Amino acid sequence: MQLTGYYPVIQTSDVAGVADFYSRHFGFAPSFETDWYVHLKAISDPRVELAILRTGHVTVPEAGRGATTHLILNFEVSDAAAEYRRLTEAGLEMLLALRDEAFGQRHFITRDPAGTMIDVIEPIPTSGEFAGL
Repeated sequence: MQLTGYYPVIQTSDVAGVADFYSRHFGFAPSFETDWYVHLKAISDPRVELAILRTGHVTVPEAGRGATTHLILNFEVSDAAAEYRRLTEAGLEMLLALRDEAFGQRHFITRDPAGTMIDVIEPIPTSGEFAGL
């Protein structure tokens, strides 16, 4: 298979609200909008894409309809601490406070209005048992 693109699709009953959340807080802009689907591209890099789809839409087989569960979106950034401050000040709920991991990440986890977790990650040097791997 020769992939030409990849993007996650979040199902929600509030398409406009979830799309607005990613636009306001994570720098996405709509490239296609209907009342049941919004396709977003990152303003900083249009190759970074995300889509929002109304739960139960007829284009999704019945077995796959419903809220997104067991999914974490990873957004890699250059300064996780600055993003943590900015998003905390904006009132986003933090499920995991900013912290450094020995395996090479400074990160925190929040969630969108549909309940999808978002892990904001800054790569840092590994330490301890992970150093040299």
